[in-house]
Amino acid sequence: MTAAKQTLTEPGVDAAHRSTPRRMLNEAQVLEIVPVSRTTLYRMEKAGRFPKCTYISPNRRVWYEDEIVAWQNAVDEFDPHRARGKGRRVRAVVAVGGKLDTR
Repeated sequence: MTAAKQTLTEPGVDAAHRSTPRRMLNEAQVLEIVPVSRTTLYRMEKAGRFPKCTYISPNRRVWYEDEIVAWQNAVDEFDPHRARGKGRRVRAVVAVGGKLDTR
């Protein structure tokens, strides 16, 4: 009984988080929230830029809603050095009248 009391009164563990289940989202629900394609979602997950899924059966994967919300908040933070996508082209530099002009 003493061991049971110790696990229930661990410091730093919020009682509300232990009693409420975490909401699980399937792939379709995640894709409604995150405006990317299915392939991009899997690529981001594989690269570590998106929360990992959890398999609850051999063919059923889910994501935890609280992890998705935390990811959204992290993406929302301003990062002045955030890189642009690979497919973006560099602006062309054109000489106009002996002067360089970016278009």
